[in-house]
Amino acid sequence: MQYILKAPDKIDTTIDLPASKSISNRALIIHALSKGDIMPDNLSDCDDTEVIINALKNMPETIDIKAGGTAMRFMTAYLAVTSGEHVITGTERMKQRPIGILVDALRFLRADINYEGVEGFPPLRIKGRKLWGGHIEIPGNVSSQFISAILMIAPVLSRGLNLKLTGDIVSRPYIDMTLCIMRDFGAEVEWTSSNTIMVSPKPYESRKYFIENDWSAASYWYEVVALSKDEDIEVRLTGLMDGSQQGDSSVKYLFNMLGIKTIFKTREKGKPTIVTLKKFERKLARLDYDFINQPDMAQTFVVCCALLGVPFRFTGLASLKIKETDRLEALKTEMRKLGYLLKDNGRDELSWDGERCKPMPDAAIDTYEDHRMALAFAPVSLRVDGLKINNPQVVSKSYPHFWEDLKQAGFTIMEQE
Repeated sequence: MQYILKAPDKIDTTIDLPASKSISNRALIIHALSKGDIMPDNLSDCDDTEVIINALKNMPETIDIKAGGTAMRFMTAYLAVTSGEHVITGTERMKQRPIGILVDALRFLRADINYEGVEGFPPLRIKGRKLWGGHIEIPGNVSSQFISAILMIAPVLSRGLNLKLTGDIVSRPYIDMTLCIMRDFGAEVEWTSSNTIMVSPKPYESRKYFIENDWSAASYWYEVVALSKDEDIEVRLTGLMDGSQQGDSSVKYLFNMLGIKTIFKTREKGKPTIVTLKKFERKLARLDYDFINQPDMAQTFVVCCALLGVPFRFTGLASLKIKETDRLEALKTEMRKLGYLLKDNGRDELSWDGERCKPMPDAAIDTYEDHRMALAFAPVSLRVDGLKINNPQVVSKSYPHFWEDLKQAGFTIMEQE
């Protein structure tokens, strides 16, 4: 399937954003560990959350989490402390995404986990049982989801957990988000130093819990405002909070540097409100930024800065190579189609110094089974008339009604096989 996008000249719209996938997935695991009967409110309706809901509800012998990397990591830890024997698997790409560091850590805690295929990768066979806990060390520069997965099961470990993160710590805001949600469910957890977290062996409590809407999804509307040539554009986004737990809420500061103003209707802590996005005059010569704490935002800013003609150097991107696709290579390939030559250092950096090439005529953007490729490139239609996007359905992984929201904002979307 392919979509052909045509953007409107004027945009004035209110968008009901999806609930936060990151908060939903954590709240579901913690809710299950609390053995409560009050489901979290305003759960995300995205694919990643749906597979966790179905797995927790049905607990089949074989759990297929499809392309859900978060689901794979969180469910692996959950199954390790939950009675029963299960095989957890996913798509072919999921079977290529490393999970050895998480499995090694859980095995150190005496979890019964075996590989069903290639060592270090899913699928896994897990026999759940009571784990003691204690002291453990994990590299801080691995996926924060490995760390969050272990932290969330820590309150049900007999001796709790003393977790030391070695080396550089990436995506720290996501770890802090996990700790905050754990506390909301009654856990006793704290940073005891800059790299050590202590979790007491105090079980979770069943509580009512409301989930904020998704700042990651909001980033694509910031991009729409930035790329629109309508100086009077106004986009209102619902269900966001000032002082949000979400690391990607920093998008409001980053886009401020690109001339986008963020206006909160109210600023009551912990209460969702409407956020209005508007343009203001700002000329930025270039943007250099370390995305080590917000790696999922990188695609948005790579695409947006290039289309605005703003050279950049983005670092802290090592984790992008093991996402749904190798996002660094995918960005280089697709931006070349549009006439932009990006450079990388082969590890954790992507840059653009303004170098252009001839755009590929009638090019279509490939999405690589990666929702964020489709989401980040769709706003390019404001600068490239008739932009084509292949396999647009991948957005269901995090933002299922994205295309409907674009139509509501005035975009025309034609579908062809």
